[in-house]
Amino acid sequence: MDISNKLQNLLNKQGWTRYKLAKQSGVPESTLTNIFYRGTTPTISTLEEICKTLNITLSQFFAEDNLIEMTDELKEFYDVWICLSYDKRKNILETMKMMK
Repeated sequence: MDISNKLQNLLNKQGWTRYKLAKQSGVPESTLTNIFYRGTTPTISTLEEICKTLNITLSQFFAEDNLIEMTDELKEFYDVWICLSYDKRKNILETMKMMK
């Protein structure tokens, strides 16, 4: 996986520059320069900060399929969803399908 290409694609989707990523994430510009221009592999903690800033998880970053952005609304839904019993999930899913 080419991390710099993946990051550039994510920045393009957000309409962000590397400068904005540095400012929003707190990752030094020099670190981003090393990743983008020198092919340096970022540390996990650096990549976590970048992913957090771009509203994706590390799992989503490394996924080969299309990414789904975890918005605040989706995260709230997910946090409640995982606490529900199987029967409650099934009922909610059926209700959502009817509303669709």
